[in-house]
Amino acid sequence: MTVVPIDPHRASRPDEDWTAALLAVAQSQDRQAFARLFAHFAPRLKRFLMQRGSPEPQAEELAQEAMAMVWRKAAQYDAAQALVSTWIFTIARNLRVDALRRRQADIACDAHFDADLLAADQPTTEDALHLARLNERLRDALAQLQPDHARVLRLCYFEDEPHSRIAAELGIPLGTVKSRMRLALAQLRRLLAC
Repeated sequence: MTVVPIDPHRASRPDEDWTAALLAVAQSQDRQAFARLFAHFAPRLKRFLMQRGSPEPQAEELAQEAMAMVWRKAAQYDAAQALVSTWIFTIARNLRVDALRRRQADIACDAHFDADLLAADQPTTEDALHLARLNERLRDALAQLQPDHARVLRLCYFEDEPHSRIAAELGIPLGTVKSRMRLALAQLRRLLAC
């Protein structure tokens, strides 16, 4: 049985020193060293993940995520603890386990979800009655305001006009619009508090 590399142009030499490449990434963020690591390990990680049951798109994503983590955490590698290949494959395996746990947690949440426990979108009769009373009080309070103050409030809150446009429309300075708003809101609060 012969082992054929996935891509002969990207295949690593048998004497490739992965520890030196990873240290170059860790110490100086060497892009060429990382490119060699990526070219060698990414396809192997994908195959490893697919052999353990990950669908191809997920295996591709996890392999790339693992290599991104290798780039970010290269300084944490300890040659006394493991070979570079062992360290990188462990990262990929842990990412796969995390993805499986997240998927199982999502399934468990979906299984326990009971749509009947959701509150209705429609307000109850009591809520509708309360809202109608509040609207009536607000209309009465607005009717008690000075006409120029009420108009500024209506333009701002009911027609969603910015202060500058209100000033232009009414032909008054912006500061006057803001003063009228402040006075009208203060009076409205007093009227609604009763």
